[in-house]
Order: sequence, then structure tokens, then C-alpha cells
Amino acid sequence: MHKTMHLAGGCFWGLEKYLSLLPGVIKTDVGYANGRTEHPSYEDVCRGSGHAETVRVSYDPEILDLASLLEAFYEAIDPTTVGRQGADVGMQYRTGVYYEDAADLDTIRHSLAALEARLDKPVAVEARPLRHYYRAEDAHQKYLDKHPDGYCHIGPAQLERARRFSVNPVRSQNPNIHLR
Repeated sequence: MHKTMHLAGGCFWGLEKYLSLLPGVIKTDVGYANGRTEHPSYEDVCRGSGHAETVRVSYDPEILDLASLLEAFYEAIDPTTVGRQGADVGMQYRTGVYYEDAADLDTIRHSLAALEARLDKPVAVEARPLRHYYRAEDAHQKYLDKHPDGYCHIGPAQLERARRFSVNPVRSQNPNIHLR
């Protein structure tokens, strides 16, 4: 069995690559979430359709629980900025956790509250139900695999940390997770 979460954290090219490297992630793709129009193009999103560049993550909760997935996500973004990550500025680059299953909301809220307490300043990551998700054009899928020198606000050191990410048993809600 797998679960799905939608995470927005700036340009989706680098976030998709980062999340795809986490142990327990089965599949990722990129798209546009929670905007005002149906079936937007990349150009529509850049012109202000209200969508967030988002990564749809399918993961195995027996390997990577939601709390750990969110912790890894927070390590890849600046959770305190509004409408920007790195050099990318605009509402399509906002940070967000968009859930399909309302049962995930308690974990998400607890995770964000713990993050804000650690940072001791306001967190700008929105937590909202997924209203809709439109898969981005093929040119954007696995972009950094196709263009290894492409722009990314997530650097090589962060990508390496994703490869070595392991679940913290104190954070984990799942006693069956096998640590790497």
C-alpha cells in the first residue's frame, strides 16, 4: 500500500529530484495545485493563475511515515518565506502541504507547530486540502534527470542528504519502519 502527498516548495524541478531520492518514495511527478483555473499551462501559472508548483509524492508509509516525509521536506525549503524559494519569486513558488486524506491533517498540523517552535518564528507553509492537481507538461517531468546542470534552489549537498535520509525513530509514528 502507498499514500500520496502534494508538496509545494519553490521550483518543482529541484524539489521533485530531492523528494525522489528519499527512501520509501515510490514515485514523483510535478504539476500545478490549488489554482483558479482548470488545466493550466506552465505559462498560465507564471502569469498568475494562482497555482503552486507542486510535487505529487507517492510513498510507502511502512518505510517513510508522513511525519518523516514532512521533516525531509522542511530541510529542502525555507519555510519562513512567502511566495519565494531561492531566486524564484511569485505565488507559484509558495510553500504548501496539500493533503487528500483528512486523516493526515493532525500529523501535518503537529509537524508545522513543531517546526515553528524550533525556528522560533512564523512558518509560511500553508496546509490545505488538495482542491485539484494538474500534471505539468512532459518537459518539466524529471527535469533535473534530463538536465543535470539545470537551475535548482536545492543544492547538491541537500540532494546528498536526501539520499542518506533515515527515519528518526523518535519522530516515527510507525513501529515497523526499518532504519537504514
